[in-house]
Amino acid sequence: MADTIEIHGQCDQRFSSVKEAFARNFESDLEVGASFTATIDGKFVVDIWGGYADEAQTRPWEKDTIVCVWSTTKVMTAICALMLIDRGLLDPDAPVAKYWPEFAQSGKEAVLVRHILSHTAGLPALDSMPLPEETLYDWDRVVELLAAQEPWWEPGRQWGYHALTFGHLVGEVVRRITGKTLGTFFREEVAEPLGADFHIGLPEEHEPRVAEIIPPPQLGPDDLGYIPPESMLGRAMNFPVTSALVARERPFRAAENPAGNGHGNARSVARVAAAVACGGELDGVRLMGAPTIEKALEEQYYGTPQSFPLPIRFGIGFGLTSKEMPMGPNPRVLWWAGWGGSLGIMDLDARVSYSYAMNKMSNMPIGDPRTVPLVAALYKAL
Repeated sequence: MADTIEIHGQCDQRFSSVKEAFARNFESDLEVGASFTATIDGKFVVDIWGGYADEAQTRPWEKDTIVCVWSTTKVMTAICALMLIDRGLLDPDAPVAKYWPEFAQSGKEAVLVRHILSHTAGLPALDSMPLPEETLYDWDRVVELLAAQEPWWEPGRQWGYHALTFGHLVGEVVRRITGKTLGTFFREEVAEPLGADFHIGLPEEHEPRVAEIIPPPQLGPDDLGYIPPESMLGRAMNFPVTSALVARERPFRAAENPAGNGHGNARSVARVAAAVACGGELDGVRLMGAPTIEKALEEQYYGTPQSFPLPIRFGIGFGLTSKEMPMGPNPRVLWWAGWGGSLGIMDLDARVSYSYAMNKMSNMPIGDPRTVPLVAALYKAL
């Protein structure tokens, strides 16, 4: 990477230190291509990008470049579920089987909607693993297997990252209620009304704009951050994708995986997140009311889960800020991050949203040190 990378986009003078921190990541060879966006009261105050969209560094990262943001997709999926809660169509305290009758198998009659939204349902992966990669693209097959799966623990008693199953569990409930797939519901009810360039199930015409994912170096058992494949987290993360290189393939991009294959950039994530940060409505588009957002803040789990490297505090659909993982200085924050570094944050107290998206993945299972100076500079300037 060249010593000097031009940073494009807009950045209010007040937040020039954010742009400087963003540039330093490139100067330190931490980035290939990336974008960072922040809003206050729904208005863009930082919207910057730079670097390259491909590993060979021949294709510049442009204003409309999009990239797979992995589990930051869960922010969008959780918003869709909260919208149905707000409309009275989905009850977080109801059994999942109320909406998806086939789910009431193998001791899951008492699994509640709040359990699948908080990663406490006991369904982070399937006993029938390993499964061929093609299974990820067969929605009906996956939900059939999940309906038959016995929970790995008593629902609500433990937290385990439902890395890929989250999307099918929540997405199938949305489909049963609305008759629409999660990707379609999101497009029609969220992305198009807000003008957000984010896709769960990428139409082929957008392929030329997609940045090339660059996987992190492979870790061995003695390396910090190594996840044993036989662990709970390892099984969840490898269901059934085992390599980040799958994000370069058209079948993966085209499929609707509401847990982990959304394509967008920092601008589109921050735009959607701004609607929540501003109380559920932005520019005349109402996603939900304030009481529903308050429900999302209700703590469902706080502790250090089995086989997870960090303490987690989780609400209904989102991570919550904690002393171990502070997401800024304010207490009322909803957030989640994607494999390799992407991030989507809603600070309800400051009415701030911010997001980071990149193509060079780190080995961090959640969050990324590249964002720390950006966020620190952002809040210092507020």
